[in-house]
Formats: sequence, structure tokens, C-alpha cells
Amino acid sequence: MTTEFNGKIELDIRDSEADWGPYAAPTAPDNAPNVLYLVWDDIGIATWDCFGGLVSMPAMSRVAERGVRLSQFHTTALCSPTRASLLTGRNSTTVGMATVEEFTDGFPGINGRIPDDTALISEVLAERGYNTYCVGKWHLTPIEESSLAATRRHWPLSRGFERFYGFMGGETDQWYPELMYDSHPVEAPATPEEGYHLSKDLADKTIEFIRDSTMIAPDKPWFTYLCPGAGHAPHHVFSEWADRYSGTFDMGYERYREIVLENQKKLGIVPPETELSAVNPYNDVTGPDGQPWPEGDTVRPWESLSDEEKRLFSRMAEVFAGFLSYTDAQIGRILDYLDESGQLDNTIIVVISDNGASGEGGPNGSVNEGKFFNGYIDTVGESMRFFDELGGPTTYGHYPIGWAMAFNTPYKLYKRYASHEGGIADTAIISWPNGIAAHGEVRDNYVNVSDITPTIYELLGIDVPETVKGIAQKPLDGVSFKAALEDSTAQTGKETQFYTMLGTRGIWHKGWFASAVHPASPSGWSHFEADRWELYHIENDRSQCHDLAAEHPEKLAELQKLWFSEAEKYNGLPLSDLNVGEMLGRWRPTLAGDRPRYIYYPNTAPVGMGACVNIVGRSFSVLAEVNVSSPDVRGVMFKQGAGHGGYVLFVDDGRLQFVYNFFGEDEQRVIAPDPLPLGDHILGVGYARTGTVDGSHTPVGDATLYVDGAAVATLAGVKAHPFTFGLAGGGVSVGRNLGQAVSAAYQAPFSFTGGTIAQVVVDVSGAPYVDAERELAAAFARD
Repeated sequence: MTTEFNGKIELDIRDSEADWGPYAAPTAPDNAPNVLYLVWDDIGIATWDCFGGLVSMPAMSRVAERGVRLSQFHTTALCSPTRASLLTGRNSTTVGMATVEEFTDGFPGINGRIPDDTALISEVLAERGYNTYCVGKWHLTPIEESSLAATRRHWPLSRGFERFYGFMGGETDQWYPELMYDSHPVEAPATPEEGYHLSKDLADKTIEFIRDSTMIAPDKPWFTYLCPGAGHAPHHVFSEWADRYSGTFDMGYERYREIVLENQKKLGIVPPETELSAVNPYNDVTGPDGQPWPEGDTVRPWESLSDEEKRLFSRMAEVFAGFLSYTDAQIGRILDYLDESGQLDNTIIVVISDNGASGEGGPNGSVNEGKFFNGYIDTVGESMRFFDELGGPTTYGHYPIGWAMAFNTPYKLYKRYASHEGGIADTAIISWPNGIAAHGEVRDNYVNVSDITPTIYELLGIDVPETVKGIAQKPLDGVSFKAALEDSTAQTGKETQFYTMLGTRGIWHKGWFASAVHPASPSGWSHFEADRWELYHIENDRSQCHDLAAEHPEKLAELQKLWFSEAEKYNGLPLSDLNVGEMLGRWRPTLAGDRPRYIYYPNTAPVGMGACVNIVGRSFSVLAEVNVSSPDVRGVMFKQGAGHGGYVLFVDDGRLQFVYNFFGEDEQRVIAPDPLPLGDHILGVGYARTGTVDGSHTPVGDATLYVDGAAVATLAGVKAHPFTFGLAGGGVSVGRNLGQAVSAAYQAPFSFTGGTIAQVVVDVSGAPYVDAERELAAAFARD
């Protein structure tokens, strides 16, 4: 873009010559193609029908039929790192994203802040005349920088996107999402009862954003980064979509693997000689202190299940499949719009999954995925209570880990494992009817997610930028594979790719792959130097069935040395396999801090996780300054969390009430016996932790309601979350329950009426409620 004025300036404008070069907005070349990045979540390569799976995906098949499927496409094994690598064209550790934003740390490769000298493709294309839109999951802003008080330096609108509609974190409730529009929170436009689902909402916004621009400037190209929540937990979908798969998965996950492997061979997704890996390949591996392979990463053989368990596990897979097919139908609406508006043929579409199928449901699956992040393995008995509601708003579900192995057929392991293909070998399709002649074909070149954006730059005829926004850029780590798209026999020049994720490690080099045997975080094993390494000639042994370490020790040593060399080059150290408590307990520079007292006000935006008070696992008090002006006073005074876990202080039937919702399975409720009198009051609840449940890590305590310092009701033995309310839905709001109701005792938003709330104070100092109330009353009196 020209920055120097080359016109002529005279006294009179009539005698001067204008030069718009330094001032006019950049314009793209004539007929420049649009670019659509479509990033699915936690989709194993053996899931969709166009890759041999049993889940019907007509829209994805439509893209594949007019494009190229990549049979050796690889990611980082986790959400944020893959997305950072995709958008920058660099290794995730190069750009500080070695893990998800919720668990970042103060090291160059793990800090969670993509530096300005590694620009996103959105920033590059915005300087070349493109409109840029981000819709859906972002997950590239540190959780402590996601609040309205935080810097916006890593929000979508600061990283080259002109418009954003979606959610900031790693997951969200599909029925009650935590939505951001540009840079402010908004409520969903409808409720589940009114037919709302996030996938449809995101498709609507994608069409709206594109149409808003093209009706004004129909020839101006756009870049859209669309990331639906499917198929990340929670698995949410209308029951009629899950019912379409009734009976489909009754054969069990081992038989599913056999069926799909044959399909994959017929489609050319894997070589004909590919074998199935074992479903529990490392159950005989023990940790440095003799600990067994983690139970949460262990498959229960289908033949060992009871009829009830088989029925439950099959239904969980049906819900997941219905979730994907419903979302695929919404993507189909976008494709229809592009086709009808004459844009589809000149749109480069890149479809990927950000990692392999997820094992976070544990051996039994779960109706509340939040349990995984609190160190629990859910039980079949608990899930059966919600069998008829699976996929609906009352659940926050995830299938059992056996289905993760199935959806990753024929590979070992799953999401979180960068040491094995089940975590990193994923679905990918590239289509551009006007520019890529190959249609319906498969390419078997080794490709990493960091190679996508360099390829798009070459397809667009864009030289890798030396500066973006005036900032000198680091070179790309990825390698363009444009030549392979045009010629199936072409070589891309890629020779090496290193991997690290949550304590797992691997390296690919010229068809060989070396990997360390180590369970992924939250294993907490440490002692990485004691790990055994395996060696595979993965060009021929895609499912890593034949360890050649003993036969080729020199090759293994070569690759181990190469891993450390690459790790040094790309910020691959230190390694971390911390357990959940260790991860959440590490200090990070939050604005909110861990102060003893937090003050919240009504009529303000909700305060999300990473910026609000963290009460889990400890004693706390909630005190509300309230004026009761009517005997019909009712509504929420303060809530944190949602229906899958949280707590709420509210008034109903004129009486003060408190509910601590333990993982959506136990609403522990205490109610004051008498209605509230009119006038000014301090109303609250004190939770005093007394220990743990039966020596487990589940905190337990007594919850006592107070009216003006007097205890009016107590409930003993209240169970609490030990670590977190989950990866989403753990925020705070005052005077109303935004999003899903914490308790079934009322319907959200259950706004506070019949009085006014001045402020709500949450005290986590450990002081008794009465001391906190006395101090607040004194301050209230001074006011």
C-alpha cells in the first residue's frame, strides 16, 4: 500500500494534483476469491460419512465432492493451540499457545498471547482489501483478559476481524450460550423453548455478516472464520435429530471401528494394509511411583457392559451424531446462500477439526462434562437418571471414551495426546471450484495445521508479508502444499513436524514418527526423563501398531535428538502434565485478583469466569444490601454458575432462599421459614466448609441464611465443587439469572422485583459471616 504522497500541492486546489494512494482503503485484486475457514471441534477422522464414518454430513460431503480431502492432516491435539497455528501459519508454541487459554503459564511457549510479530491471516487480508468476520468459538484470549475491564488486545476485533459474534472460551452451552457481539456481551435472541440452538444462530449471523457487505460492494472479497461449538461438549441437540440415529451405534465401539476401517480403505483415507490399534494400548504402563494408567483414559470393553450401560452409551453416541448432523444442516444453509448469490464457486473453503475425538467423557460418559475438570469420573447410575433428557438443556453431556477411540479409527488415543494419531490426525477438506481442479479426490501428503495458511497465501498469490500493521514479522513455520492440491504426486518439501501437548510428545520426520509414552495432563506424573519412547514407520503403519524402537535404536535416538532441537527452536519447553488442582492453583496476572471481598452491582453486564470471585472449595459469604418495598418481593439477588453447577441467593414466596447446585445432580436448598419484612435489610448466606465427603476431594460444609445478622435457617452437609464450575457458565450476575437458571425452583431470568438491590458483597476472607455482616452494616450506616 502506497504511503508517500505523490501528488502536487499549490496555493489553489485547482492548480494542485490529488493523490489518493496514501489515504484510500486497500482494495483486493479483481475476482479475488473469498475465503471460509470452517473449524469443527473434537471431530475424529472416523466420524463423518465422507471419511468413512457413520454420521451423515451432507454439507461436508458437498464440499468434499467439489474439493480435496486430506488423509494425513494433523493438528496440535487441543483447541486453542490448533486455532492459533491455523490462523498464523506457525507452530502453536511459536505463538505462545502450547495449551488452552484456561491453563496458560508465564513462559514464551505457554503464555496464551499471540504476539504481534506473528500476525493472523485476518490481519493480513484486512490490509489487502478483504472484509473479515469471526463467528463462533474464539478461544484465543486468555481467560483473565476476557472481561469488560480487561485489555482488548487479543479480542477478535483487535486481531484483524471487523465483526465478531460468538463465545470467547473453549465451550459454551448450546441452548444458553455466553455470547459476545463485537466487544460486548449479549443475550441469545431466543430460548430453547422457542426453538433456539447456537448452531442455527451462528449460521444466521454468518449469512448476515456476508450479506451486509456484499449488498453494498458485491465484488469485495471476504474472509470468514466460522467455528461452531459442534462436536465439543456439551453435546446438545433437539431430540428428533438424535433419534435419526436410533440403533446406529448399538453394535458398540469395537465393531464400529471394524466397519469404519473397511470404509476408510475403500475411500483411500488409509492404506490397504492399515491395522486397528488396541483400544487400551497402554493399560500395562505404570507411572514413576507405580501408579496405573489413568482410569479416566481407559476404555471399558463393550462386551463387559451391562445391557443398561450399552443402552446409555449408544444413546450418548446418537446425541453426538445428531448434534453434528444438525450443525451440518446449518452449514448447508450457508452453502446454499453462497450458491444462490453466485459466490460459492469463487470461495476457498477450508474445513478442519481442531483435534481428534475427545476422551473427556471418561470410561462411563457423563451428563456433566464439568466433572472431568473437577477430577471426577461420572457414574452410569447418575447418567441414567437423565437418560430421557440426554442432549437437552438439563444435561451437559459427553459420550464415553470408547466412542472417542471409535471416532478416531484406526488410530491410538484421542484429544490431548500429541504423541499419537488419535489426537492429531484429523478431518480436513479444501475446496475452490474456480481454482482447484481436483474434485472428490484424496491427497495423502503429510500436512500440519500450520501449513494451511501458507497454502492459502499461495493460492491467493500473496507473498508472505514482511510487515503487518507496520510490525516486522517472524517467518512462517508452515509449508505450502499448493503443489499437492494440483498434482497428487507432487512433493511439498515438508520434512519435519514436532509436537508437544500436556506432557505428551512426538515428532514426524520423513515418514517416521517417534513418541514418548506418557499420559496427558491432568495425569500429574512428571518425571518426563523416565518415559519410554516408541518408533513407528508411520508412512506404512498409520495406526502405530508396530513399535520399531528395538530394531532401529539409532533412528529413535536421531528423532529424540531432533525433538529437543525443534523444541528449543519453537519454545517447546517446559513440559506440563499438571493435574487440575495444580493448573488452577498456579498464579496468573488477573485484574480481579484473589482479594478477600468482591462487590457487585445490579444493572451491569455479567462478569465471566477469569474475572469473577472464585468460591469453589472454600468458605464464603454472600451479603446483599436490599430494600424490600412489597410483600410480593421475589427474584434472584445473586447467582454464579448455571444449571450444570453453581449457587444462587434469591427470594420466592417472600422468603429468602439459597441453592447450591452440585453438578446439576443435587440441588441443595435452604429456605427461611418466615417472609421478609418491609424495609432496608442485609440478606445473605454463609457457607462454612467443614471438611470433605468421606475423605474424598469433595468439599462439604454448612449453609446458613441470615436476615440482618440473625441466622434463620441452616442446611448441613452441603457439597461444593472442589475446583471449578466448568469451562463455561461460571459467571456472576446480580438482580437476575442471565442464561440458564441455576435452580429448577424458578424460571430464568427471574428478575428481582418488589424491592431494590444496592449492592452484593461476596466475602472469601474466611471470616465468619457475622463478622463480614457487621463490617458491611457499619459501612451501610455511614452511607
